[in-house]
Amino acid sequence: MNKYVHAHEQKRAELLRNRARMLIACPDQPGIVAAVSRFLFEQGANIVQSDQHSMDPEGGMFFIRVEFDLERLDERVDALRAAFAEVANAFRMDWQLFRASEAKKLAIFVSKEDHCLLELLWQWQAGDLAADIAMVISNHTDMQETVKSFGIPFYHVPVTADTKAEAERRQLELTLGKVDTIILARYMQIVSPKFLEHFPNRIINIHHSFLPAFVGGKPYAQAYNRGVKIIGATAHYVTEELDGGPIIEQDVQRVNHKATIEDLKRIGRHIERIVLARAVSWHLEDRIIVRHNKTVVFD
Repeated sequence: MNKYVHAHEQKRAELLRNRARMLIACPDQPGIVAAVSRFLFEQGANIVQSDQHSMDPEGGMFFIRVEFDLERLDERVDALRAAFAEVANAFRMDWQLFRASEAKKLAIFVSKEDHCLLELLWQWQAGDLAADIAMVISNHTDMQETVKSFGIPFYHVPVTADTKAEAERRQLELTLGKVDTIILARYMQIVSPKFLEHFPNRIINIHHSFLPAFVGGKPYAQAYNRGVKIIGATAHYVTEELDGGPIIEQDVQRVNHKATIEDLKRIGRHIERIVLARAVSWHLEDRIIVRHNKTVVFD
């Protein structure tokens, strides 16, 4: 394990050794919270946090995030999943159960701009990002020495119009079965539908505009040409629709007529790094439920 995070990960794993998280989505009806709570009580679990949201109490969807402690969780987690299936079937639940001590493995894709990547690396080094950053993959070599200084493997996978399919084959070879989630930290390439199939709702992108405004390339130039008074950034899950996936987090800052394109880019870089880091953190902490093209985020 990397020397920067060894102590953080050991302490975190010990604190969260018996903690689990459950994400649930189901048709709204009476008795859901009671059934989940009763099940956990009967298992001897202690609920430490519970959040819920109803789209519409009459015919809508209901969402729950429950965090709980259970002694000897590592020995009991499989039996717990099997036993909860009966409750889930009764309420037609889509559900997942995660062990909080199991850090998700990340691959970060980056091109030449370093600000979003560095924010993630700094937070990870400080122990504020509960992840195992397994690798950084880039279509350029600009960030190679920086990444290696953190003790993280760096892979250069060049991409051109003619070699895109081969580049994605190499990227899949590096990531498939080895990472849980991919972060596009200003990776300036469009990911193909074939690649997306392997990571549904597990690729997070940062787009440098307040979506749905200014989709596609050069959004700051688009914003400047429209004379905007607010600029922003959007973190979202990647789908086949360009910059159209479920939105996780957004933020904005006011600007005025004096701002040049370079000013917008400078201000935007700060927004981008914070928005992406928040979204990644919420994903790692199992705080997000995707429903169609929207998200419920228990932040």
